Amino acid sequence: MRLSRYILPTLKEDPSDAVVLSHRLMMRAGLIRKESAGMYVYLPLGWRVLRKIIDIVREEMDLAGALEFLMPELTAADLWKESGRWDTMGPEMFRIRDRNGLEYALAPTHEEAFTGAVRNIISSYRDLPVNVYQINTKFRDEIRPRFGVIRSKEFIMKDAYSFDMDEAGLESSYQAMRAAYRRVFERCGLDTIPVEADTGAMGGSNSEEFMVASEVGEETLLLCGGCGYKANREKAEYRRADGAGDGPKKDLTEVPTPDVKTIEDLTRFFKCEPDRFLKSIIYEADGRPVMAVVPGSREINEQKLARAAGAAQLDLAPDSVVEEVTGAPVGFAGPVTKKDLRIIYDISVKHVSNGITGANKKDVHFEGVNPGRDFIIKEEADVTCAEEGDPCPRCGASMYVKKGIEVGHIFKLGYKYTKAMDVAVLDENGAKVTPIMGCYGIGVNRTMAAVVEQHNDGKGIIWPASIAPFDAHLVGLGKSDEEIAAADEIYEMLLAEGIDVLYDDRKASPGIKFADADLVGIPVRLTVGKTYFQTGEVEVKLRSGGEVMKVSREGLAEKVSELLGQDPTMKA
Repeated sequence: MRLSRYILPTLKEDPSDAVVLSHRLMMRAGLIRKESAGMYVYLPLGWRVLRKIIDIVREEMDLAGALEFLMPELTAADLWKESGRWDTMGPEMFRIRDRNGLEYALAPTHEEAFTGAVRNIISSYRDLPVNVYQINTKFRDEIRPRFGVIRSKEFIMKDAYSFDMDEAGLESSYQAMRAAYRRVFERCGLDTIPVEADTGAMGGSNSEEFMVASEVGEETLLLCGGCGYKANREKAEYRRADGAGDGPKKDLTEVPTPDVKTIEDLTRFFKCEPDRFLKSIIYEADGRPVMAVVPGSREINEQKLARAAGAAQLDLAPDSVVEEVTGAPVGFAGPVTKKDLRIIYDISVKHVSNGITGANKKDVHFEGVNPGRDFIIKEEADVTCAEEGDPCPRCGASMYVKKGIEVGHIFKLGYKYTKAMDVAVLDENGAKVTPIMGCYGIGVNRTMAAVVEQHNDGKGIIWPASIAPFDAHLVGLGKSDEEIAAADEIYEMLLAEGIDVLYDDRKASPGIKFADADLVGIPVRLTVGKTYFQTGEVEVKLRSGGEVMKVSREGLAEKVSELLGQDPTMKA
């Protein structure tokens, strides 16, 4: 492709609204342009990269035995109502009506649509197992789109859904996808961290996210260098200390605490550490009040709490509800109560001795609070966030934290959708069996941005050869007709040899051409300049670094192919 006939609007300066590195470089390198908040146009160079990522994903999915569909992006509300998610997906799902008043969703995900399609196709155990997928556009009305294409309203996703006869079959499908995902990201040049994850609104049991370490990542990862435990913060566990504190149990005592509400206020007032306090927060779980009780030094993990409560929707209770269920304003709630209120305790609460907690009275706290005597723990779960330095739940070693960008996520969905949508097949004995499902997603746009986050230097992007928009970037520096013709001849020769070339034939200075070549980041740069016109040799340089090589015209195509083959992403 001749650059003089190509659309490649590179920028010298960073766009003012581009905060993260990948966003800045993708804008400057002419890959994307912003249309509106969370909406991006992919220009020709960016679309070439996306297509190469898509090709890798498709190849690995096909090799794993998955079958490709193309599903409607507009999905009928009836499907969502069957699964029960029409009202629980929240404002992130775009909902629309047609001219006849029928309701639809611009699909943020396709569990319902694929389940509905597959139930009309399968009828016997002979039809299973099956894994179906698509590579298609998704829509989510993000409240705060940011970081360029990392969190946008419209994006391309590969989503796959497996249907098996039993849990053993699901395990086999799940492991096949785990292996395929590792190959996909390796071929794209990404160093990923697979971590245990929460299934969230999708439902299910086992779940694993594929993360790319990045300081701008929106996910917090807890990692153990001892045993290799890895989990995101929504899922991460940590080892608790055993046994209650030493010493005699104090009497339960009311202490006036006027205007002392927060943990910070309480630590100053009582002159003690936050661990002495039992923090009690009122939530509404699917509209019903529930109190969560955790140590004062810990943050409540709302994803864990929602799972423990069995709630599809979990929200902080409004002040009016707090006063109604506790008899006190916000800041004075506690588990020592005679009210009929569901209380979920963190599993570490039972080890608290002589604690301090709200007395369910305005401006009053209890001191000398002890589990078993002053309140009975009927329901407990891990509902707090793991933090850096916490003991690993498996080996006890200190965990450390990294930020990550999620590029892939796999779930064991179980029977959530097949039962709700009445999917059944006949087994070998003619009895009806409900298939069990798995779900597997890859964010194609995010994968592209994550590659840019990992592969760059001070000059621009350094594309892995497997997803680079072109194999080679030919820079012609000649000015005379003869010199230009020589560069043109090399360009045509490389094309004939099967090398995909971006040829900078513009009438621009060498400085501009080299700067753009570094910014765009194509793996191999070829320069037809003074050396060629003097010795017949082309200057060859890898974008990733190294010395300039001088190669004859006759050996040029072979040399480019050799250099591309040395990139590990081309060997997968």
